[in-house]
This record gives sequence, C-alpha cells and structure tokens, in this order.
Amino acid sequence: MSKKIQDFSAQIGGKEMKIETGRYAGRAHGSCTVQYGDTVVLATACMSKAPREGIDFFPLMVDFDEKLYAAGKIKGSRFIKREGRPSDEAVLSGRMIDRAIRPLFDDSIKNDVQVVLTVLSFDGENDPDMVGLVAASCVLSMSNIPWKGPIAGVRVGMVDDEWVLNPSYEAREKSDLDLVVAGTFEKVIMLEASANEVNEEAVEKGVDFSRKHIGSVVQLIEEVVKKVGQEKIKLEDIQKVDEETQAKQEQVNQKVKEFLSEDKLDKVLEFKSKDQFKQGVEDLKEEIDSTLKEDNEVSKDERKKALKLVAQAIEEKANDLVLKKNKRIDNRKMDEIRALSADVGLLPRTHGTGLFSRGETQVLSVVTLGSPSDEQILDTLEESGKKRYMHHYNFPSFSVGETGPNRGPGRRDIGHGSLAEKALMPVLPTKEDFPYTIRVVSEVLSSNGSSSQASVCGSSLALMDAGVPIQKPVAGIAMGIAQNEAGDYKILTDLQDLEDSNGGMDFKIAGTRDGITAVQMDTKSDGLTMDMVSDTLKQALKARLEILDVMQKGIPEPRKELSQYAPRIHTMQINPDKIRDVIGPGGKVINEIIDTTGVAIDIEDSGLIFITSPSAEGADKAIEWVENLTKEVEAGEIYQGKVTRLMDFGAFVEVLPGQEGLVHVSEMAPFRVGSPSDAVSVGDEVPAKVKEIDDQGRINLTFIGTDFDFSKVKKSEQSSAPRGNFNGPRNKFRKPNRGGDRR
Repeated sequence: MSKKIQDFSAQIGGKEMKIETGRYAGRAHGSCTVQYGDTVVLATACMSKAPREGIDFFPLMVDFDEKLYAAGKIKGSRFIKREGRPSDEAVLSGRMIDRAIRPLFDDSIKNDVQVVLTVLSFDGENDPDMVGLVAASCVLSMSNIPWKGPIAGVRVGMVDDEWVLNPSYEAREKSDLDLVVAGTFEKVIMLEASANEVNEEAVEKGVDFSRKHIGSVVQLIEEVVKKVGQEKIKLEDIQKVDEETQAKQEQVNQKVKEFLSEDKLDKVLEFKSKDQFKQGVEDLKEEIDSTLKEDNEVSKDERKKALKLVAQAIEEKANDLVLKKNKRIDNRKMDEIRALSADVGLLPRTHGTGLFSRGETQVLSVVTLGSPSDEQILDTLEESGKKRYMHHYNFPSFSVGETGPNRGPGRRDIGHGSLAEKALMPVLPTKEDFPYTIRVVSEVLSSNGSSSQASVCGSSLALMDAGVPIQKPVAGIAMGIAQNEAGDYKILTDLQDLEDSNGGMDFKIAGTRDGITAVQMDTKSDGLTMDMVSDTLKQALKARLEILDVMQKGIPEPRKELSQYAPRIHTMQINPDKIRDVIGPGGKVINEIIDTTGVAIDIEDSGLIFITSPSAEGADKAIEWVENLTKEVEAGEIYQGKVTRLMDFGAFVEVLPGQEGLVHVSEMAPFRVGSPSDAVSVGDEVPAKVKEIDDQGRINLTFIGTDFDFSKVKKSEQSSAPRGNFNGPRNKFRKPNRGGDRR
C-alpha cells in the first residue's frame, strides 16, 4: 500500500529547500527526496535484520550514486555508456557524509546499515553533496534505525569579504574559502574546507556563520520527523540478549575491570613505540584471558567480549592522564610535535622526491612532470574538462606492520589524496607560467597518525625538489582532543593513533606561513563547541610554523632547474588561422612532426602550442618545423627553398612548407636564360627572394639579388628579351588555402 505523499519546505539561504516523503522507495526502512534549486537527491536507509557475526566495528555503508542522466549527460566512453564504479568525486561526497553521520550511531550496533544517496536531478548550480548530506540526516531521523540526529550541513563561501551560504559553482570560483560544516546549532561534527591562504579567524567566523542556517535545516528535518517519523528500534531489541545472559556477561566484565589495576594500565602506557604499545596490550589481554580460563564457568564467547574492555580502559586512562595530570602517553607536552625530519632528492631518476617523517609516521612523495596532453580528462556528473595537477596517496598494509592484499586505492586513500591536493592547489604556478602536467604520489611507508598531513609536507618538499615554482611551501598537522562529560578538554598537537579514541577528534589543518589552505575534521563524539574549534585553530598555527621551519632547512626554495630527466616544454604562439597548417589533413602533418622528432605536441584553440621533448635536438627541430609551417611569407625576404616543378615559363620553388612561389625564367639570372632547365633542376636547394605577393596571394620570386650561383646557368644565345612579370595562369602557385582538421 503506497504511503501518503507529504511535502515540507523552508527558505535556506534565499532558496527553497523542499523535502518530500511517501513517493519513492516504499520498501526501504526510510526514504525521502531533498530538492534545492533543481538539484534533487533521493535518500534511502536500510538496516539488516540480524547482526554481522565476528566483527568488532559498526558496519555503516554510505553510497553516493551519481546518475549522469541527472545532468542530461551520456558517458563519454565510446564503448561503455552505463555508469561504472563511482568517480573520485562521488567517493569523496559519500565519505564526507559518512564522517558527518557516523558519530551519532551507537558503536554497539553490529547490524549492517546502508544509506544510499542517488542524484536524480542536477542543475549545475547547487552541489548535490550538500543536498545529499541533508537527505541522509533526514532519512535516518525519520526511519526506525537507532540514530541520535538530526544534524544538517551547509556550505559557506567568502566572496569579496562577504559570507555566502551555499554558493553556486560560479561563486565558489571567486571565493577565498570553500567551507562545509555539518552539525547542530550547538556543536560541529564535521568540517571540510579548501582555502586561498585565509587566516584562522576567517575559518572560525565561517564556522560560526553556518550555525544559524544549520539550525534552520535541523528544524525542517524535525518537522518531517514529527509528521512521518517512525518509532526507533531499541538497542536492546537489536542485540537480543536475555537478562540472564546479560547478567552473566556483566559478572565477567566486572572481573576484568578489577584485574585492570592502575599499575597494569600505567605499565602498558609506558611505551616508547607503537609496536611496544601493541605488544603490551596483547600481553595484558593474554594474562586476563589465562585468568578467566581458570574459571570454568566463563565461556569462550564471554571471555572474548570481556577482553574488549581492555582497549576501552586504556583509552580512558590516557584521557584521564591528559585532563588530570596534563600528561600525554608519550610524555609530550600538549603542544609538542614529535621528532621531525625532511629530506629531498633521494631517488636518482625521478623528477623530484621528498621524504618527510614525524615520529613513526614516514611518507615518501614523488613528483612526475608531463606534457599538457598528460592531463586527466574529467567526465563526471559535475565536471567536464581537464585536470593538470593530481595527488595520489597510497597506504599499504606494511606501513602499520600488517599484511593485506593490494587491491587499489580505497575510500580513505582517495580522501587523503584529495585533501593533500586541496592543500597544495593554491600555491601551484599557473599553466601559463608552468605548462607541465604535475602528478604527485605519496607512499606511506610507516604510519602512527596523520599520514595525510605528512603527505602534504612530503609533497611540498618533492615539488620544490622537482623545480616546480610553487609560491610557498605548505605544511599540515593533525590535532586531537581529550575531554570528559563535565565539559573539560585539552587540545593535543600532533595526534597519534593511540590518542585517537572515543570522544576524540581528528582535526587536520594545512597551510603556508600566511594562511590556511585546507581543513578536514571529524569527531568520535557528539561534536565540538565553538571554543574547541577556536582553540584548535590557534594551537595548530604554532605547530604549522614549526614544521615549515624544518622543511625549509631541507630545501629552502624550489630548485632553479628541472631534473635532467624531466621533459622540456617549449611554448609557441601562432595565428589561430594557422593551426590547420600544423595539423594538416587528417592530422598528417602533425603526426609526421611527432614521428620524425620524437616530441609531443599540444595545440590550444588560441594558437598556443606546447612542444614537449626529452631532448633539446628533437625540440629544436620540431620548433623550426612549426615555425616554417606557420611563418608568413614576406616581400623582400630571402628564403632557402627547393625546386619542386619546372614549367616552360619558369620554376616553382617551395620557400616554406606548403608555400610555393614562381621564379619566372626572366628572373633566373641577370642575363637571358633560354629555358628554366638551363638554370635549375627539380630537387635543387636554391635561395629565392620574394619579389612580390600579388592581390590574389600569388608569390613571385627571383634569384636576382641573392647568392645564387649564376656561373652554372647556361646563357641564351638569343638577344635579351624585355624583363617583366609573367601574366600567364598561376592558379597553382598562389599561397595555399589549406584545409585539415583542427585539433
């Protein structure tokens, strides 16, 4: 039986936001559409009936499904027209929404929960990721799935020092800050930002500006829940544990808590490395397990569940050390960074390398420079065009001392690569100043917290080592927090894995000495207050400046010269009307140049030509070739040409590629010549001077006035004939109007 269709709406940022329920996906546990402008996203949520056995995490899946029909597009591939695996942009949107909603689920849930966000309509103005975030919050709030929402998300821009809510794509291009905020009026749960070196105060004000509008969206969702919301399933009904079993488990848990004395926990926390800490935790678990085994009334399953309390107790102990004793588990101060090192130029044949280490986190970044034709072609719902800077991030299992299959980048790898890309984009040179395509790959070789920000630092080093003229180096730092239910908190600089626990945060901030270029924050709590956000931004600035000091000792500025192994790009500007001459019919001419010289040639519609070559010789030859193809023949100029044809009245000479002129027999010598064959033969290389170009574009040449060797010319025995221009048919030797495909 179909449900009643109901509409709800509110004005958000001067536009109507409309939520509709009851029309689509009636079998899902919750469904709705959210429309903003003409962008429409369908959200569905489902939870499995039974928990997944043998897992120790909450299995949430957020899928952001871009349908190209939403934008009236058909996939560009000639052979595959169906949407395939999600684009990186879709993965990033799904991951952002996941980070916003995940903290409000109870970790004890082991049932699969899936939120699917399908973009049904896209207007090219309103980003579907923000609409999708609101839709995800709404569908979870109105469903029977246990969730502590609602929340909302908005995008904030800063155009001409004015705050703009949910700016269009065009406005975002002009904005110095592109900030996404998710949470409630009181607390911030998730942040994502790219910025053009804005200061900490601007980011803080942007977050504060978002709160009122987030509150308005939350009120709209609460209105939906009030009218059509389902009763939430209780956690005890999901877990389905009877009272007797629960009581027995509590008894076992109590034994473990009694065993975990202060001394035992302190001993585990007295570590000098991550591996030592992990070993200490395993030893403690084995000791507890052996003790519980001696109790014949404790089952294997009860022991397994009770051992999970060890990690929880250690996290609580570490949190208390910070709050009560102002002491971190590795004895660092609250604002102290682990040992830093920065090295460059480590690999002999790559175009640029940077190795950055912070404590046990180590990242190797490698730069490769390519021609403009190496740019990535984008064909997604939101974007069509090319991308000249790419940052790819790899996190292999060995970096954390584990084993696992290498199956390509996961969502986390794509997300961290995108964050580093955002951080470095504002300092990259323009294409006009540096026409190379730039690819940076960051290999995480060892990880103990904040490898994404280490990749920002390593990539800055590698770019400077490669000779890429970046405006300034960029550094990144991850910040954490220790807090309790009373509201006490302390901000932690340089977060490491062991401090990223329940109730904490991972607040990544990257930038130059002059401002922030990227932000990403997610929490494992119900969110941060504005005071927490403000204190974190201020403390992170101090850390960023310290890291930049170390990086600039490794390499103070970009190298003046590119690596000898990097290709060289030469630019030429030609008349756009001459592009067809360079390409030739069906690409014949340009392919001949490429095959002969070994270069790569890219031509823009403006007539800008990029010639990329690994050798100077090939580049010089290609440049000369293109110059000759596009050079305009000028009267009075002398050219070295080739005789192509002989006629009764003269000889045709190709003075420039594809451009022929006629040397009339009367212009072949300062004396009478009986026949053109008495002066030249087909294939001869001869100097020829342009006598004139007539009003029909025909080129008249002469050998007179050049260094032509007249001693080899056979004189005619007849009397001299009057000299003058030949007035016969010349339709075959005018300046050609060549066709050919433009590239």
